[in-house]
Amino acid sequence: MTEHVVAAIDGSRFSEGVCDYAAWASLALEAPLTFVHVVDNHSAGPGEQNLSGNLHFGDREHLMEELSTLDEQRAKVNREQGRLMLEATQKRAVNHGVTAPLTRQLNGTLVETLVDIEEDVRLLVMGKRGETAHQASDHLGANLERVVREMHRPILIVPPTFKRPEKLLIAFDGSKTARKGVELLARSSLFKGIDCHVLVVGADTSEHHLELGWALGALRNAGHQVEGCIRAGKVDEALQAYVAQHDIDLLVMGAYGHSRIRHLLIGSTTTTMLRGSYIPVLILR
Repeated sequence: MTEHVVAAIDGSRFSEGVCDYAAWASLALEAPLTFVHVVDNHSAGPGEQNLSGNLHFGDREHLMEELSTLDEQRAKVNREQGRLMLEATQKRAVNHGVTAPLTRQLNGTLVETLVDIEEDVRLLVMGKRGETAHQASDHLGANLERVVREMHRPILIVPPTFKRPEKLLIAFDGSKTARKGVELLARSSLFKGIDCHVLVVGADTSEHHLELGWALGALRNAGHQVEGCIRAGKVDEALQAYVAQHDIDLLVMGAYGHSRIRHLLIGSTTTTMLRGSYIPVLILR
């Protein structure tokens, strides 16, 4: 079965970035592109509440009928809005050079729907926040951490505006899973022509030098321009400082066992990194 670059779109301001990064990835990987819009008709909108509890039986029955009609109308509007968004992103991707991108509108909750189609996904592209999220820059979409936890495919989390990546940073800890991530990156056409940086966060030890040397060698052997270093400190702070210092425009991290980097995916450090990141973050699994 062919695996697709799958872009999850909604009505948020991130959708254009999702479309453009997905188109870039589809072309670089020579993989088909599918845009997915998930219609969740059971999620309560802002300010919705149960209005029927204190009404007399007859009034309540009438109100429930009206609410049912409104739900049907809202579902129809949601589907139509989704159809229009899918058409717009499809045309935008074609303008970027993607051949025959597909569209799918699915019913359900976002996380469960994405997990259901996971076997068809080569790379999932998502915005940092969804359409119902607060617009403050330090707020994350409610579904984002759940998707990162439950999906077992690479996930590219993107800002609202596209910038073709020229320099990427790999957070590396020397673990078996981390090495698999470097090997995947080394052979992937997605990163062709992109300068690579490798950062090991920890003490300046011979063990860490060996780990860093292995990662640098693997990438150089695959033809990448690469440099790297070891820095002490907290993982999130070290990564953020390196990104700013070297003008990195793509951060690559992985789910690395129970190492320090692993906490980026299950603790507050992940939230800190994603909240503070103005560049795409690629989570390798």
